[in-house]
Amino acid sequence: MSAGQSRDKPLYRLVEDHLREKIRSGELIPGDLIPSEPQLAVFLGVSQGTAKKAIDNLVWESLLYRHQGKGTYVSAVDFGKSMFRFFSYGDARGRPIRIHKETPVRRLKRGPEKVRHKLNVPAGAELLYIERVGYLDDTPILVEYSWWPAELVPGLESEDVHIPDYLYALVMNRYQVPVIRAEDTLTAEAADAQTAKTLNIKPGTPIIVLKRYTYSSADRAIEVRTTKGRADKFSYTTEIR
Repeated sequence: MSAGQSRDKPLYRLVEDHLREKIRSGELIPGDLIPSEPQLAVFLGVSQGTAKKAIDNLVWESLLYRHQGKGTYVSAVDFGKSMFRFFSYGDARGRPIRIHKETPVRRLKRGPEKVRHKLNVPAGAELLYIERVGYLDDTPILVEYSWWPAELVPGLESEDVHIPDYLYALVMNRYQVPVIRAEDTLTAEAADAQTAKTLNIKPGTPIIVLKRYTYSSADRAIEVRTTKGRADKFSYTTEIR
């Protein structure tokens, strides 16, 4: 950021402009986790207080949404009134943590019979299978395996479609599919070889397992998901109100 630019506008406005351009260009879409205040401050050469003021302004405009302990997300849906506020991830002590997710695997395939039955998909129909890895800083701490009816989210198997950190925001905004509720079951098991490799732990290490059924309007099941997390790094909290 040049001295000339700094004289033209207050620094917090330049931070706002930077974030607006990322959103306008599509580099950040609804559901994406934006850089943290310290990251923005270092990247743009401003103070953390300046970055915070810019983010606060964009939150006030409802362009961004703060989720306590998890970070700030691009918002085009009312996260405050959505399922988003009812659950959060934390560390092993239950303290909120900021998790960034990446999607290494997505493809169309026939799912297991139990999954097809739950999603009410005909035996010959394809499902969308998605694997996502959640990172705390650079450490993988959870992996999600999820199944969706392919006709509900057409084209999502393409790498050209960016999947944000908050997947449900994409489902609600791009595909106009409301996410109404979810049923979660929390258990524990020993890590299988695939999960152990992804999370950089030994096979057989105890892990937390969260099994979820997600529902849309008319009580239609739209997602079957299994999340597996490192027991030493990951916890899960729900809020009932």
